[in-house]
Amino acid sequence: MIRVMVVDDQLLMRGALEHFVSSAEGLVLVGAAVNGVEAVAGVQKLAPDVVLMDLQMPEMDGVEATRVITERWPSVRVLAITTFSSEHYLVPALQAGVQGYIAKDSRPEDVIEGIRKVSLGDAVFSPHIMHELIDTVRNQQTRSVVALVEHEHLTPRELDVVRELAEGKSNAEIGEALFLAEATVKSHLGKILEKWQVRDRVQVLVRAAQAGIVRIGS
Repeated sequence: MIRVMVVDDQLLMRGALEHFVSSAEGLVLVGAAVNGVEAVAGVQKLAPDVVLMDLQMPEMDGVEATRVITERWPSVRVLAITTFSSEHYLVPALQAGVQGYIAKDSRPEDVIEGIRKVSLGDAVFSPHIMHELIDTVRNQQTRSVVALVEHEHLTPRELDVVRELAEGKSNAEIGEALFLAEATVKSHLGKILEKWQVRDRVQVLVRAAQAGIVRIGS
């Protein structure tokens, strides 16, 4: 069972998310919080596997709460669920350590599937948020793919894995696309994390977009 905690200051939204989680097979709702301070305390007490985190809240917002949680409890996955997808929230949330970013107007089944995916270490983004993420990092100062490969020794196969990862695929799906065993994909990802000195798959995606490795749209 995946242990889930819901964090949202809006009563109606919090109640809806609690209902979705409680009704989903393989998920168990362990608690809820109305702000970041309560979220941090709840994680310490309830030990969830995944935290559904709103970003704009009183006392301590979701970005700061995520930063505290991922620093203190690295195994806990945070899935941001919010109406805000602007750069003001998106980039800081990613830097704080969120594993995914889901819009509040997403279908309930997409939210549940997002919880399942982030619990396995996969990155999850609503489609329009993925586009905004790529557009945002493209506008930042970038380096060429050639420089990235030469200076950080990324192999062609590792580049293939990064490109498949940018499409939101799991390790198993990447393996199927590249004709690799899932364990081999996991090994490649581990090497990429080490070479790029990043924490997780989300930061790999951000780094790859900055380097111009991944492209979304025409």
